[in-house]
Amino acid sequence: MADESSTSTHTQPGPPAALTAAPGYQVRRLYQAYLAVWIRAVDPTLTGPQFAVLTAVDASPGHDQRSMASAVALDTSTMADVARRLENRGLILRRTAADDGRRKLLYLTEEGERTLRESNRRARELDQRLLEPFGEERREEVMQLLTSLADHWEGLAEDS
Repeated sequence: MADESSTSTHTQPGPPAALTAAPGYQVRRLYQAYLAVWIRAVDPTLTGPQFAVLTAVDASPGHDQRSMASAVALDTSTMADVARRLENRGLILRRTAADDGRRKLLYLTEEGERTLRESNRRARELDQRLLEPFGEERREEVMQLLTSLADHWEGLAEDS
């Protein structure tokens, strides 16, 4: 057993190199920081997935829950939970499709439109702050890299 008296308790250990070299570790760090900033800068009660669903429903009102889940990269059970929460908050309406009682069609309410409009403005401001270190000329490149990485990782998840 190591001598505990020789271990410094005054400094926090940094992450091991094996972690800092791992892309998944860095993505997790990014996501944790993003969630913390989102809560302060955009909306403390509207989650990122909820915001994504509101955005997708606004872009394609009347589409079914399953296709909306695919559009915002949520699995169907998570989508059902998110849609239920948004409906309970009065932000969306879920209507049963006339041709198939199992399909739920999604629509924004007036409150949902207002909430999306207000949170979207703050989210776009946050986007600018998040990409600020890269300057205007590199932001498109960074977004292309992030999108390419996300597409690749989603493909790996589907293959496994």
